[in-house]
Parts: sequence; structure tokens; C-alpha cells
Amino acid sequence: MVHKAGYVNIIGNPNVGKSTLMNALVGERLSIITSKAQTTRHRILGIVNDDDYQIVFSDTPGIIKPAYELQESMMDFVKSAFEDADILIYMVEVGEKELKDEAFFRRITNSKVPVLLLLNKIDKSNQQQLEEQVELWKSKVPSAEIFPISALEKFNTQAVFDRIIELLPVSPPYFSKDALTDKSERFFVNEIIREKILLNYDKEIPYAVEVETEEFKEEETIIRIKAVIMVERDTQKGILIGHKGNALKKVGIGAREEMEKFFMKKVHLELFVKVNKDWRSSDYQLKRFGYNQK
Repeated sequence: MVHKAGYVNIIGNPNVGKSTLMNALVGERLSIITSKAQTTRHRILGIVNDDDYQIVFSDTPGIIKPAYELQESMMDFVKSAFEDADILIYMVEVGEKELKDEAFFRRITNSKVPVLLLLNKIDKSNQQQLEEQVELWKSKVPSAEIFPISALEKFNTQAVFDRIIELLPVSPPYFSKDALTDKSERFFVNEIIREKILLNYDKEIPYAVEVETEEFKEEETIIRIKAVIMVERDTQKGILIGHKGNALKKVGIGAREEMEKFFMKKVHLELFVKVNKDWRSSDYQLKRFGYNQK
């Protein structure tokens, strides 16, 4: 039997629905999803296995012009996605006209590997607008195959999945056949907590936050977790905790419920908040949190 395997890397501007797409294609909720830009900070792999193929999906941060060290590191994850791709998914949404980085866009148009251009959120458009958008993107990326989709409604995503299987190169699997992702349990604990912070706080708080799981003890009937939420300022710490700890408690309850669904086991979660001054601009801290790979 011929076995196929390859990396399918998803690239696009913030808020185009990349994480929603990957979760739909993988069939598991691996990437956190919010309406805020920069929700995805890392490159997250989701692995789909069958007897004769293995697809390694890669969700990358949305493409932005970096303003500080953390964002520079996030864009390094995007660069790495170009380097090992066997298939590139370039995701845009209806009404979008360009990528926020010209150099990245040139790499897409000059790609030596197949490019699938997914026009997302078509449920929010009409037929005339959709036809105009398809023509626009045909002219901008003539080498790409265009698929109008709704990742949220899972409309036409099966057609994308089927085409990916056709395009996969012949190769042995890159990961063991029971692997779902390359990330650890602690990584997903951190991401779930960060998602709840993104959903519950405004302004700079979600972007000044990093989460570190200090303890993950899995027992027969329960997982006991201790996690620290890092902020850059004492004022941010106060806002995060809230009056009588109510704001932090809300985050904890939401995160625990999400973790129990993810791990399919009862979870006991303890959250702490610490000030880690200017961590987003510190090479040492970024390496510690798994961002700066240089």
C-alpha cells in the first residue's frame, strides 16, 4: 500500500478563521478561538491519521507588522510554516483584498508547492459579491485553487480535505499514528486559560498575559493543575484579579469547564497571578515561554 504524508500549513491575516478551519479539519478543538486579533501566538500542529495517509495541519499566528519582540517571534513561526509546507492554505475572508505583509504575499504567489486559497465567511456574502471575490483572487494568485467556504458552518470544508489528500506526497508518516498534536497537555492548559482571559478582558490585558502551568498531576479520577498568569504591571494584576477576586474566579470556572471537556476528566484548577515585568520584550522570557526559537 502506498502511504502519503505531508505538512498542510495555514496562513492568513488575523481573524480570518484559521483556527476554526484547523479545528474543523482535524475534528478536535486544538486551537483557541476568539474574535480578538493575535489569539494564536504559537504554531500549533493538528495531526489526522488514516491507514494510508497522515496530514499534519499547522495553524500559525495571523500575519501582522511586528511592534515588539513577542510579535517578531510570532512572525518567525509563520516563516517556518513556509519552509516545511507540502501544501499551503492561504485563507482570506470575503471583502479582504491583501495580505498585511508584502514579502509573505510574494512567497505565496511564487510558491513551489500547491496553494489552496480558501475564501472564508461566504455565509456573510451574496452571490454577486462572492463571484467578484473569486475573480479578484484568481487575478492576484493565479496559481492557486480557490475554494469558497464557511469554516464556522463547515460548508465545503470536506471538499478542501479531499483535495488535500489528493495532493499529499508519497511519504512515511512524520509522527506516530496515534498522535493528535505535537503539543503537551500543559500547553493546552495554558491556551485554554489564555482564551478565557481574551474573552473576559479588554484593552491591553489579554496581550500582556502569558500563562505557565507549574503543576499537572493526573490521578485516576481527577487532574490537579496549578497555573500562574504572568502580567507586566501591578495595575494589570489588579484588573486581572478584580474586586474580591471575582474576575479571576470567572476565568478559573470557565477554564476548568473547558479543560474537563478537553481532557474528559474532572479537573481541580488553582490560578495565581504574578508580575513579570516587560516579558514580551525579553529574549530570555520569550525563550522560556517557547517563542523565541533562534
